[in-house]
Amino acid sequence: MSGMIPAPSGATRLHVIVGDPIAQVRSPAGVSAAFAARGHDAILMPVQVAPVDLADFLSLAARLKNLDGIVVTIPHKFACYQACASATARAHFLKTVNLMRRRPDGAWHGDMVDGLGFVGAARAKGIDPAGMRALLVGAGGAGSAIALELVEAGVSELAIHDSLTERRDALIDRLNGLRKAPVRAGTGDPQGFDFVANATPAGMKDGDPLPVDTARLAPSAYCGCVITKPEISPFIAAARKLGCVTGTGTDMYQQHQSIMVDFLLGTDEA
Repeated sequence: MSGMIPAPSGATRLHVIVGDPIAQVRSPAGVSAAFAARGHDAILMPVQVAPVDLADFLSLAARLKNLDGIVVTIPHKFACYQACASATARAHFLKTVNLMRRRPDGAWHGDMVDGLGFVGAARAKGIDPAGMRALLVGAGGAGSAIALELVEAGVSELAIHDSLTERRDALIDRLNGLRKAPVRAGTGDPQGFDFVANATPAGMKDGDPLPVDTARLAPSAYCGCVITKPEISPFIAAARKLGCVTGTGTDMYQQHQSIMVDFLLGTDEA
């Protein structure tokens, strides 16, 4: 990928991906190459910003005249939504963003595409969530977006499991307000579910517990995970041993890279 990225010049437009930690993100090379492939002189660079410093960073970012966009990762998706002057309907519903682009007036416009990438990865494997019973573990920024996309995709039922019960219940209430699919609290038991999604960091560190009891997975269930490092999370490895169709965090990322680039360049509204 990196060989496709032209050397930056003083005229190169800057985009940053902000998170804490940041070393795990894969997007800088791919997005920078995608900018180049579209004939756009721009790069994406990683920036590690602690939550306590985010307000200062955003205040400065707004004043950097060659900074056109911000990609947002853990743990800043909720706080960055607050910094957006405008946003898409799904970002407003979720009150999170993972993309921000500068508007002509200098303010930020936000979107949240984690759900599109995750469900897109399933569809790329031939799995349509419509009519499926889905279990989602994790009701944070990515989990909320995946939950919304699964409901929009027509699942017959969605169960959400999160150790932070207040966060889980607030998301369940908001989704049930859409009156599209029944949404309820779930557990770590995946028995009876056709579509099992891990939207937690469980598996990034050695010794992490598995997000669900994989011994109770059906071999016919689709298992998707948001983790990109390790490439094959312990959850995905266990699901593959059972014969499940799986989607990794990298599969998800590949799906939403083009969505991200469209948004950052403003071509999503063309």
